[in-house]
Amino acid sequence: MTRVPRGYIARRRRTKMRSFASNFRGAHLRLNRMITQQVKRAFVSSHRDRGRQKRDFRRLWITRINAATRIYKIFDSYSKLIHNLYKKKLILNRKMLAQVAVSNPNNLYTISNKIKIIN
Repeated sequence: MTRVPRGYIARRRRTKMRSFASNFRGAHLRLNRMITQQVKRAFVSSHRDRGRQKRDFRRLWITRINAATRIYKIFDSYSKLIHNLYKKKLILNRKMLAQVAVSNPNNLYTISNKIKIIN
């Protein structure tokens, strides 16, 4: 029986997986079975960590706002600041508030004064 040259589909699939593994090291870069396992694992990790990253940044912003409100005596706590913001319909997200708290605390103080004046 003569040898039959195989098609290009499997080779194309392997080169696609190899392109994803271009920054890996050792056998994870060279062996096809290892490449597929590690690429699948990397995709699972990246998918999971996209959600975790959002969670972590929200926690960071809340911590920064809370620290600024306590240091500069704006409110007693973060929760009271956010509660009054919602009560007065001042819509500022936590990312922007944290940016203001870190870069320019005077602006955070003026925002809190707007809330307190309306009371």
